[in-house]
Amino acid sequence: MSGFEAKILGGERITSEEAAEIYRWPLAKLGEAANARRNLAKGKDYDGKGKEVVTYMVDRNINYTNVCDVYCKFCAFYRTEKDADHYVLSQEQIDRKIDELVAVGGNQILLQGGHHPKLGLEWYLDLLRHLRRKYPQVNVHGFSPPEFNHFAEVFGMSLEKVIEKFREAGLGSIPGGGAEILVDRVRQKIAPRKCGTDAWLKVMEIAHGMGMRSSATMMFGHVETPEERIEHLGRLRDLQDRTGGFTAFICWTFQPEHTVLKAEKTGSHEYLRMQALSRIFLDNIPNVQSSWVTQGPAMGQVALQFGANDFGSLMMEENVVSSAGTSFRLSLEEMRRLIVQAGYEPRQRNNDYQLVDSPATGLVA
Repeated sequence: MSGFEAKILGGERITSEEAAEIYRWPLAKLGEAANARRNLAKGKDYDGKGKEVVTYMVDRNINYTNVCDVYCKFCAFYRTEKDADHYVLSQEQIDRKIDELVAVGGNQILLQGGHHPKLGLEWYLDLLRHLRRKYPQVNVHGFSPPEFNHFAEVFGMSLEKVIEKFREAGLGSIPGGGAEILVDRVRQKIAPRKCGTDAWLKVMEIAHGMGMRSSATMMFGHVETPEERIEHLGRLRDLQDRTGGFTAFICWTFQPEHTVLKAEKTGSHEYLRMQALSRIFLDNIPNVQSSWVTQGPAMGQVALQFGANDFGSLMMEENVVSSAGTSFRLSLEEMRRLIVQAGYEPRQRNNDYQLVDSPATGLVA
């Protein structure tokens, strides 16, 4: 074993230059290193029966509006107010979606929308207060950093004040959406009207300072270089060193169908390579989710051997990625079966990665 490999397997931090080197390793070797780092981060979470635990979330994506004035080149979901199929969901429509989630034991909604130019502050605060009052057991994981930058501009308020008001009204945590690649050269090419890298990171740093947790993401496989992917990971790792507020990292590949941005579709091998590298590089983010939504259920299983310890979300509803041509779906039973087939014990979690079910029955306690 080389000294470099020993450094990785020993859990030591790698540099960006070293990351660029191991990115070129044979895929199997990179996967083994990532799996070793996964075990260092998570330990052997055995259930007493010799199986390692793989977690999953039962939640639902709720896109409260598809109206957006950012016009990202990689997005097939957005509409303008002039389009016949634009919408803004009512509280009653959102309630019906959450009722269906609660009926199957779900405990979180992912609430995101477009950058609607006309929805006011009180629309959002009224919705959050309503959800907290009616569904206190459901965490609202909502509003990405670009949305918060949009809110601050439209409402004429500081980011700190907007995030504070949303938190007080009932927002529980913030998803890592809108990160794409945290390099401004890339962002200017694929989404020039969306907030820049520093603005994205500032939202997360403010939220973490208020005690809120968030996820971190990457969408790759379009106009970025491998070095820019590593720069993205470096910005996340630096912020996590300061705040410790990221609970998990999720990466997925750009889905090009029906979008303005044209790029050759990235294959599953490249997805596994990037996920494995992320697990090794992000030594301070404990959880990595596999992305079966874009890669398919079988590749989601394989990803569990490339650094992932979480199978992601049931996703009762998904509108954005499916608009770009990807439409993988799983039932709760299928998700659990896939985890068992891969040799792990499936356990349901909450947003803080606390286990919320019984290991014997798989039912929420």
